[in-house]
Amino acid sequence: MAERSLRGSRLGSVSYETERNTAPIERQYAEYRCPSGHLFTVPFADDAEVPDTWECKFDGSAAKLVGGAEPTPKKVKPPRTHWDMLLERRSVEDLEEVLAERLEVLRGRRTQAS
Repeated sequence: MAERSLRGSRLGSVSYETERNTAPIERQYAEYRCPSGHLFTVPFADDAEVPDTWECKFDGSAAKLVGGAEPTPKKVKPPRTHWDMLLERRSVEDLEEVLAERLEVLRGRRTQAS
């Protein structure tokens, strides 16, 4: 009997669940405008927090919420230069000493080559 009930049905491929007697969740709609001028609407659940920016579905740029507050800029760490990293490892006095040693070596090579 069990074999007959599954005949003609592929397991997992079709859902037999219906949407009868269910209510869809309440929604809110947010409008976004990108720098190119594209205007589009994104649906959110009624209790969801609407983000200030959203990726534009037309060109992928960052679109801002229409009527929303300006997004807070992210803190950007200043890039570390080679000099900054060198000063973390050695003091200026140490660097001057290393420079003097290398200059002596280079001057010694010049006199030997002549």
